[in-house]
Amino acid sequence: MDETLGMALRRWRDRLSPIDIGRTARPGRRAAGLRREELAELAGLSVDYVVRMEQGRATNPSAQVVASLARALQLEPEERDYAYRLAGLLPPHEGTISTHVPAGVQRMLARLGEFPVGVFSADWTLLSWTPAWAALLGDPGGRTHAERNLVRAVFASGPRGLAAWPVQQDGATLSFALVADLRAALVTYPRDRGLVELVEELHSTSAEFARLWDEGAVGLHVSARKTVVHPQVGEVTCDCDVLTVPGTDIRLVVYTVAAGSADAEKLEFLRVTSGVRVGGSPPPGPGPFSAP
Repeated sequence: MDETLGMALRRWRDRLSPIDIGRTARPGRRAAGLRREELAELAGLSVDYVVRMEQGRATNPSAQVVASLARALQLEPEERDYAYRLAGLLPPHEGTISTHVPAGVQRMLARLGEFPVGVFSADWTLLSWTPAWAALLGDPGGRTHAERNLVRAVFASGPRGLAAWPVQQDGATLSFALVADLRAALVTYPRDRGLVELVEELHSTSAEFARLWDEGAVGLHVSARKTVVHPQVGEVTCDCDVLTVPGTDIRLVVYTVAAGSADAEKLEFLRVTSGVRVGGSPPPGPGPFSAP
């Protein structure tokens, strides 16, 4: 019998342990793998839609939905491409930016829940985040794919797309580095229409971006100290580092604080009281965007 997308989803869901997504496998749990509710939450989908997909009643998911499911299920690249084909879609082409987060990175995120960590693609679109990221910077779960792009947020006019609360940082250094990153990405992914459109959009709407782009701005991401002005606990000063996953263009933005410090106490308070969970690809809708 030919395999359907619903059959594959059930198989992949059954093999994934709750521990792999940062949950506790409680005694008496009947499901060996993930529950449908857990998969739906991780993928930013409704439980009903996941049920209909597994039962074969929702047979035409979008590429964005399949990408979200692939990340939530921690699929390998070959499995992700297989999921696209089962959905009647073409897998992502070479020369376009990948939104695939390697399974090892996702397992690491599940175990780094106490640290604010955001995972970004080559064009600086936020793909995934830890609960502490949402607690410190504002939950990005209600933003669209376009609204979760950091470069668009940094160069947007007015407050649109910025962090949910103020982040004091060296904007010039960040701006130079982001423009340089987009320039490098355009060389690597010349066939990525979304990237081309992003550069064209920013070049026409932001005088600062246009100036840096035309001047050939070159910059590197460096470790920096940033202060988040949080509405509940006030100022939280963190060290911010940008890490690159070897063999990919995936970037991890990691915020840390000194152990035993007042900032650590504030971050722990936010993490414990926020009730937010590991982030995936959220559904469209209004909400705050978290910018590093």
